[in-house]
Amino acid sequence: MFTNISELFVYNPPMLGYGVAVADVLGTGSFAFFVAGFGFPNRVLEWDGSRIVDKYDPVLAAGGRQAIGVAAGDIDGDGREEIYVLNTDTFLGAKRFGDNLFAFRDGAWHDLFTNPANHHNINLVAGRSVCATDRFGTGKYGFVVANYGGPFRLYETNGLDELHDAASDAAIARVTGGRALVSCPIVSPPGVMDIFAANENGANFLFVNNGDGTYTDRAEEMGVADPDENGRGVAVLDADGNGKFDLCIGNWQGEHRLFLQTLLGFMDAAPPEMARPSTVRTVIAADFDNDGTEELFFNAIGERNRLFAYRNGAWERVSIGDAEEAADLGTGAAVADIDNDGRLELLIAHGEQGAQPLSLYKPIANDNGYLRVYPVTRHGAPARGAVVILQTPTRIQRRVIDAGSGYLCQMEPVAHFGLGAETVVESVMVIFPGGETASVERPAIRQTLRVAATGV
Repeated sequence: MFTNISELFVYNPPMLGYGVAVADVLGTGSFAFFVAGFGFPNRVLEWDGSRIVDKYDPVLAAGGRQAIGVAAGDIDGDGREEIYVLNTDTFLGAKRFGDNLFAFRDGAWHDLFTNPANHHNINLVAGRSVCATDRFGTGKYGFVVANYGGPFRLYETNGLDELHDAASDAAIARVTGGRALVSCPIVSPPGVMDIFAANENGANFLFVNNGDGTYTDRAEEMGVADPDENGRGVAVLDADGNGKFDLCIGNWQGEHRLFLQTLLGFMDAAPPEMARPSTVRTVIAADFDNDGTEELFFNAIGERNRLFAYRNGAWERVSIGDAEEAADLGTGAAVADIDNDGRLELLIAHGEQGAQPLSLYKPIANDNGYLRVYPVTRHGAPARGAVVILQTPTRIQRRVIDAGSGYLCQMEPVAHFGLGAETVVESVMVIFPGGETASVERPAIRQTLRVAATGV
C-alpha cells in the first residue's frame, strides 16, 4: 500500500515525538502537520511545493515542555483555529508544567494560559489526548482534555480570551485513566456532537449530547464500556455502510474492537486478526487507495504496524508496504493530502523509548478518482464534527470531519472520498454542527470542494 517518502523532509532529526495534528497553522490556506515534541520543540511542517519544510515559531515550539497530545479548533469564532497542546511530565496525577493554548493575535502566536486571568484554570493534571467539540452547535469549539488521575477538562472562552473550564457544567468532569478522545455525532443525529473517551484501568465513556450542552454517559448501555481493556487509539467510520458511525478501538496489549452500531447499541465485529493484541497506539480510518472504502491503520510501538481493508465482504489484513516499521517506536500518526495531489500522506511520529526521525508515507499511485470536501463554519474555520454524505449512481459514502482521534492526534479537517472507477458524483451534503445543511449537486471530481455554513 505505502511507499516511504521521508526523503522529502528538509530537516528530520531524531526526536521524541508524540501527537500529530493537521491544521492551517500558518494562515495561508494550506494545511501543515503540527508534531508534539516531548522534551523537544514542537514542530510545524508544511509543503513548499517540492519538500516538507519546518516553519519554526518560538512560541509554538515551547521547547522546554513535554508535549504529548495536540488538537486544533476555533474556540472564539474568529475564523482561525487555536491549537491546544497537552503537556505531561508525569504518568498520572499532579504535574509541574501546564498545557498551552495557542491563539494568533496581532500577527503572532500567544499562549492564552499566560494571561493572568487564566492562571487559575491551568491544567496541572497529567493527561493524554485532547479534542475539539462544539456542544452547542454555534461554530465555536471547546477543547476536551482527557486527564489521567484527575477530572476531565472542557476549556471554552467568552470571546475575550478568558478561559472557563465547563466540564462540570457539561457533566463530563469524570476521573479515570483518560487516554483517547473523539467527538462527533456518534449516536446523536448529524449536527449534534457526542464525545467518546477510551480509558485505561476503567470503563470507557460515551458522553451523549442531551441537546442543551450537557451529556449523559451511555457507554455501558450502548455496549462500548469495555471495562477490562486499556484503550488507546480510536477511529470513527461507517464500517458496514448502514449509515451509522462505528468505533474502531485499539486496546493496549488487549483485544482490539470494531464496534458496529445497530438499532440496539454496538456489537464487536472485529475479525480475529484485527482483534489480535498488540502494542497499539494510533488507529486511523482513511481511504488510502481511493477505492471508495476506508482502510484501518493500526500504529504500534516496537512491533509491526498493520493495515486492514474491506475486501469481498470481510475485513482482512493487507500488505502495508514500507509503513510496516517492524522495529520503530510509533507514538502518533495523522493523515493529510499535504501536497494536494488527491492521495493521502501518512506521517508517523516516534519516541517514548528512544529518539527517532519522523516517517512520511504515500500510497502507491493508481487511476482511482476522488473528491475532497472541506466544510467551514459560518466564521470561516474548519467545521470539525460536520458530517459529509456523498452519493454516486451506485452508492452512498459518509465521513465525519475529524475533531481529534487516533490517540493524541487529529487528522486533516477534510472529508476525503475515494471513488474507484466512478466518474460521477450526484450530490454532496454537509450537515454542520448545529444542524445547518448545505448541498452541492453534481460537483466535478478530482478537486477539493469548499462548502461554507451561513448561520441561517
